[in-house]
Amino acid sequence: MAHILAVDDDRDLCDLLQTALERDGHVVTVLYSGAAVTEQHCAWADCILLDVMMPGEDGFATCRRLRALADCPILFLTARTGEEDVLRGLGVGGDDYLTKPFRLAELRARVNAHLRRQNRTSRHRVCRGGVTFDLQAEQAFVGETPLHLTRAEYAICEYLALHAGRTFSKEQLYEAAFGFDGTADTSAVTEHVKNIRSKLRGCALQPIETVWGIGYRWKNE
Repeated sequence: MAHILAVDDDRDLCDLLQTALERDGHVVTVLYSGAAVTEQHCAWADCILLDVMMPGEDGFATCRRLRALADCPILFLTARTGEEDVLRGLGVGGDDYLTKPFRLAELRARVNAHLRRQNRTSRHRVCRGGVTFDLQAEQAFVGETPLHLTRAEYAICEYLALHAGRTFSKEQLYEAAFGFDGTADTSAVTEHVKNIRSKLRGCALQPIETVWGIGYRWKNE
């Protein structure tokens, strides 16, 4: 069971989300505006579903505000399908997105995939290419300095590092990182990798290689 916060000004959609996710055993709280989400909500939420186009504070602004407060997956639900909107959502700290209209089965699968990763209980630390991965806490460090990766960035970064030397397509990375065999938008993976590289460059590390026409790989040590 997980506590899920759904934020959307479409009340009918909120009712639908609540019914579908409660059938999976989750507890769902619904809010109808981004501005209504408080620090208290972030303290107990295991996953946040966030609409983009809402009056007042839109979903992008809400996500930017919540990212410093909520250490849980944030999934955008949006009718804005342009690539620039998707990249903006990921850039402000979103972990995933679904474009409206979407299938409830896909939403449930993605929510459960993110929750499975969040609840993983492995207790190992692994070092690859100068980066140490705490697999239980799902955190990455360079020396003692934490890399401030979103959950989606961490998932992709860890998967590449644990399979150093192997090349993965963007579709394979999405499925491997999130456990969902669906219609992943490769632009999301591209943006996540760009963000990961930027953060690693800040630590003078460049372990991720682009294999042109195929995908990405973590350099073999």
